[in-house]
Order: sequence, then C-alpha cells, then structure tokens
Amino acid sequence: MSDLTPQSETPTPTTDKITQAARETIYLCNFRVSVDGEWLCLRELNDISLTPDPEPVHEGNDPIAIERLNLMNMAKLSIKGLIESALNLGRTLDSDYAPLQQFFVVMEHCLKHGLKTKKTFLGQNKSFWGPLELVEKLTPEAGEITASVKDLPGLKTPLGRGRAWLRLALMQKKLSDYMKTIINRKDLLSEFYEPNALMMEEEGAVIAGLLVGLNVIDANLCMKGEDLDSQVGVIDFSMYLKDGGHSSKSVEGDGQITAILDQKNYVEELNRHLSASVNNLQAKVDALEKSNTKLTEELAVANNRIITLQEDVERVKEESSYQLESRKALRSDSAADGQALGETRKQLKEETLLRLDVEKELEVQIGMKQEMELSMKMLEKDVCEKQDALVELRQQLEDLRAINQHLDHLLQSADASSKQKSEVIVRMEEKINQMSGTIKQLETRCKQAEKERDLALEANRLFKQDFGDKIESLQVEVEQLRKQRTGVPSCGFLEWSFSSSLQKQCKNCSGVFCESCVSKELPLPSSILPETVCTACYSLLLQQYASSPT
Repeated sequence: MSDLTPQSETPTPTTDKITQAARETIYLCNFRVSVDGEWLCLRELNDISLTPDPEPVHEGNDPIAIERLNLMNMAKLSIKGLIESALNLGRTLDSDYAPLQQFFVVMEHCLKHGLKTKKTFLGQNKSFWGPLELVEKLTPEAGEITASVKDLPGLKTPLGRGRAWLRLALMQKKLSDYMKTIINRKDLLSEFYEPNALMMEEEGAVIAGLLVGLNVIDANLCMKGEDLDSQVGVIDFSMYLKDGGHSSKSVEGDGQITAILDQKNYVEELNRHLSASVNNLQAKVDALEKSNTKLTEELAVANNRIITLQEDVERVKEESSYQLESRKALRSDSAADGQALGETRKQLKEETLLRLDVEKELEVQIGMKQEMELSMKMLEKDVCEKQDALVELRQQLEDLRAINQHLDHLLQSADASSKQKSEVIVRMEEKINQMSGTIKQLETRCKQAEKERDLALEANRLFKQDFGDKIESLQVEVEQLRKQRTGVPSCGFLEWSFSSSLQKQCKNCSGVFCESCVSKELPLPSSILPETVCTACYSLLLQQYASSPT
C-alpha cells in the first residue's frame, strides 16, 4: 500500500483526485494493455508514481492516459471477439453469452472512467446513467429506450438503469449512433466527466466508431428477472490472454453430431417462439371474437332503440295530427276558447321541438349504426386475415415439427451407428486379446522347439564325434576287402558255381555269395535298417560291436 499513498504531507485536491482514480482502477494502472495480432498482452508497470510531479507529466507516464489506452484496447478486443464469435455462432445472441457479457462490462468501465462524484444525502455516488439520459434530449428516437428503462420493474439504482439502457440500445442497433451523439457534445458531458476522462478524449470517439461493427449482430436480451442492480462488473482477462498451448485447429471427432444438435436446439427454440406467437394470436382472436360479440349485442340494442324512437316519432306525428284537427275544431268554435288555443299552440311547439330532437337523435343513432357496421366489417376482415396468418403459422409449425422429427431420427440413427461401432470395437479388442494370448503360446512353443532342436543337434554332433573314427576305419577295411576280391562271381566259402539268379551281394564288403552264405542281417553304419551281410562280415561286425563301448 505504500505505492498507493501520496508522497507529500499536505495533499492537494489534484493529488487526492489522481490517487482516488488510481485506487479505483489499479488493475488498469499496474498493467499496460497492448494488442498482439488477435491476442491481448498485459505488461506490468513497476515504476508508476501515483503522486503528480511538480514538472509536467509526459503522455507516456500519465496513469490516466494509460487507463484510457488500456480501456480502448480492451474495447477493441471485446468488440472484435464479440463480432467474430457471433458470426461463427450464426444465431441470435442471448443474455447468457459470455463475450456479450464481457462487452457490457468493458462498456461500463469506459463510461465510468473519469466520472465526477456527486454528493447526496446517502453519500457519494458515481453513475453513468446521467450522461445516458442526455441522449433523449439530443436524439428524440432514444426517448423510447429511456421510457422503457424507467418502466422496467426491479430496477432500483441508476447503475441498473444504465445497464438496461446499454442492452436496449444494442438490441435497437443504435448504440454507436447514440454514443457519437453524446461524445460530440462535450459541453454537456463536462457536467458529468473530468476533463481527462475517456469520454472527453479521442479514445471515446474511437470506441464510438468501433461500435458501428455491432450492427451486424442480432441480440435478444430478456431483462426480466435479471438483477442488473447488483451485478459485479469485473473484466475477465482470461478470455483475451494468449495461451501457449493453444491450438488453432480443433479435433473433428463428433462434428456432424454437434451440428445436428445445434440445428435441433435452433429448431426447438424457433418452435417455442412460434408456439408463443400462435398462443398470442389465438388470444387476440379470442379477444376480437369477444369484442365482436359485444359489438353485435350493442348493435342489436341500438336497433331496438331506433325502432323505439321510430315508434315514438309515429306516435308524436299522430298526436300532432290529432292536435291539428282539434285546433281546427277549436277555431270553428267561439273565440272564448282562445286561451285553450294558446295552450294548444304551446303544446304543439313543445311537441314539434320534441319531434325535432327525436329526429336528430334518430340521425345520430343511424350514423352510429353505420359506423358500427363499418367497424364490424373491418373487424371481420381483420379476423379473417388473422385466421389466415394463424393457418400459415400452424403450417410452419407442422413443417418445423417434421424437421424436428427428421433431426431426431438422424440423431437416433447416429447414436445407433455409434453404438454398433463401439460394439464392433469391443469385439475386435476381445479378438486382439485372444490373438495376443495365442501368439504368446506359439512363441513359448517355438522357444521349446528351438531348445529341442539345439539338443538334437548337440546329440548328433556328439554321435558323429564318437563314431566318426570307427566309421572311417571300417570304410578303409571295406576298401581293402574290395581290392582283394576278384571279378569272378563265386562263393567265398562254398567253391561251386551258381547261376546269376541265385547270386546275393553282401552289403558290407560288396562280395557276391550264394543265398545260404548271405542270410545274416545286421545294422550297418551307413544305413539305419538291418542289411544282409556275408558270414565273414557278420562275424567281423559282431566282434567290432562287442569290442566297442556302448
């Protein structure tokens, strides 16, 4: 708080004024607002003194000028963001739309900047409702807004009336025109604002020019039930600060479903508005029917009155004729009846005046009857037009209901397809889990087979290592035996000739013998199955197998 107190011991009125303004808008003085493309940048100012220097203060170090610049930049960003978001949204804005609420908060701060404090019996008061009331005097069109604001129930403070005025002017699309009107009359604004206030400087004209862009958006703001008197007007800077992790492209996961839901909400809202319009028109038709019935009854009463007056006129005519006849009879009488004749004349004059009055009343009643008939025809025509409009509105309502049903059907089909896809995904995940289990089992079996293969190769290697030398020595002996044999086919043990059909060959020494000499079988190193060998080879192989270790 030491930075917020004046340095001098005897504060001057100018010092108090600057200190109070700095305390009220300290959130704007401690930061300088600048625009970086489409983003808001806040830079903290550490060396701002709240007490005026005796020397002239430059524009760059004036906290009031910084406040004006910050508010102008905030207004630029708020108006730009509101227009872009409204165009992207593509529908009428309501009171709950966050950018619209922030726009009104920024406008409140702009209108409050540099307001003069008015002392009342309840204390000091600062309200921008006074400058807004000037618009009614400068522009007669704004009188409707001012009257509507004053007639709104629930508004008890000037702040609430000022907020309601801003909302109604935005809905009328005349906010920029009204702001330009009051900004051009600085002689009137000087009664409410300080000379260095935003509305008195060039920044106010810039903001008024920026407000022209808001004429492209449509707003439907319901102020009944809104507590405009006690709302807290705080600017939400988080909507404009740059986010480092901000991505310019959003994920298009459920874009079609979102669009369908938006269309459905719009159709439902339009359906509610049309239903309300139909109900209002139905109420008007009922009121017109009641007034028509009442006028018909009044017309019947007037007709009866006219008939009664006509009967009175006929009766007066008969009485007048009778009196004339009686007067003629009295004239034929003596002059003694002069007094009675005078009375008769007097009665005749009275009856004549009464007749004239009755005729005038009859003419008035006839004119009223004609006017009532004309009004009845106009009412019947109006009722017919309203009925035609009601039929068209009902047809539109049926069309909207059909569109709503179609959208519901599309939404249900989209939900069903999404459910089917989710079920397919679940089944595929189950199959994937099963396949992963099968793959693990096959990998286990493959590892076991590789281990068995390695063991078999090792056993084969050991077998070859053990029996390789013996096989080579046996092959050498076989070669020697083959060399010793002659080419004549004869039995080695029985020296008698035999035919070629009875010749048998020894598989070990390849000698030719008779069938009786080659009747033994032994497994040879060169073959797995037992082969036929001669008697000599059989004895030799038995000795070798017996002498070799198992």
